[in-house]
Amino acid sequence: MRGSMSNYHNDHAEEMEDDYDYDMDDPVDDMVDEHQERGFRDSDSDDDDYVRSNADIPDTSSADARKGKDMQGIVWERLAVTREKYRQTRLEQYKNYENVPNSGEEAMKDCKPTEKGGMYYEFRQNTRSVKSTILHFQLRNLVWATSKHDVYFTSHYSIRHWSALSGANTELMNVEGHVAPREKRSGSLSEGFSQTQVSTLAVKDNLLVAGGFQGELICKHLDREGISFCCRTTYDDNAITNAVEIFNTSSGAVHFIASNNDSGVRDYDMERFQLCKYFQFDWPVNHTSLSPDRKVVVIVGDDPDGLLIDASSGKTLHSIKGHWDYSFASAWSPDGRTFATGNQDKTCRIWDTRNLSKAVHVLRGNLGAIRSIRFTSDGQFMSMAEPADFVHIYDVKSDYNRRQELDFFGEISGTSFSPDTDMLFVGVWDRVYGSLLQFGRLYNYSYLDSLF
Repeated sequence: MRGSMSNYHNDHAEEMEDDYDYDMDDPVDDMVDEHQERGFRDSDSDDDDYVRSNADIPDTSSADARKGKDMQGIVWERLAVTREKYRQTRLEQYKNYENVPNSGEEAMKDCKPTEKGGMYYEFRQNTRSVKSTILHFQLRNLVWATSKHDVYFTSHYSIRHWSALSGANTELMNVEGHVAPREKRSGSLSEGFSQTQVSTLAVKDNLLVAGGFQGELICKHLDREGISFCCRTTYDDNAITNAVEIFNTSSGAVHFIASNNDSGVRDYDMERFQLCKYFQFDWPVNHTSLSPDRKVVVIVGDDPDGLLIDASSGKTLHSIKGHWDYSFASAWSPDGRTFATGNQDKTCRIWDTRNLSKAVHVLRGNLGAIRSIRFTSDGQFMSMAEPADFVHIYDVKSDYNRRQELDFFGEISGTSFSPDTDMLFVGVWDRVYGSLLQFGRLYNYSYLDSLF
């Protein structure tokens, strides 16, 4: 991860947050800061009346969208630009953040053409009461669905739950003040933390784990009152918790893996609330993914090459070569043979463990880095999210030849399929148009036609 970002401490929280305060007052002339991936920036003459006038824009339903309403509620008629023109300008002027100069141009040579126009998930709802914010521009794992009705996200210092059934938006934890564990555990930091800047989040079943800028880990069981466990992974100056993955071991025990900027990967046992494995690497680790059989881990970070390691010993099994820049996303297909990595060279690469000499597919984004990758639990689809504006859904069964493109405006804080694959949720952070976009899976019932 970009090293200088790790030096932001609590007193810079508002400054970093301001980096993501965008609006659309002047969307063409005030586009992109060349040093960060970002969307609608505040102009020098911030028009508060415009913001206020848009604060009461209602949610958008699928029926509204079918009638031609913009799914984000953007009233293009009131802007001095059409949607099509603004999209074209964004594509031309958006500056992708690179650690390796010209990595996107180099990677483009490897990409395969794919067929756009698939329709796998249809727009269902845009919920403006869900403001899913971002604190670090490279870390976008801040939206998690545990069912087709239950979504967890961060909104500034608040970690929240939104119910698609009731519409209730509930605060589970506020880390602006002081948080401390209720339970006395060996290895738990009883004094807790204050003013935690949440860099990453993971939720699975009844466990929520939030990671912070100074190596903090805060664990909450959703079926218990209060915080269960707090610890600091490291006191290293470069300590950001970049990613967390919660999993069940082969024996059923609940664990999670934390990936940190101090180049460490740590496996915690949540039955005993203890660190049980610690692996050290040569570069900051931005993301890890555990294979379905729990035997192999994909490690990606501040190096163009990734690693496959043995989950028990930490021993390197393979080096993964092909990307041109640093990677921030990875995911295993449920088939247990293929996995994907997402990189700042604007590509997602699909790898097959049976032949790791090169990627079997190289898939390209439109604007920028691939910062989030998810597979559906049935392995039918894979989503890859860019920093802003685009989420691509690939039909895996078509050998990644067909895709659906979700096209909107705003930074993407996270994406999550529901475990039953019925829903896809996308968090969008924009000062005026920030919201949660909800898409429902379309099923092919053509087999019924043969019955009549």
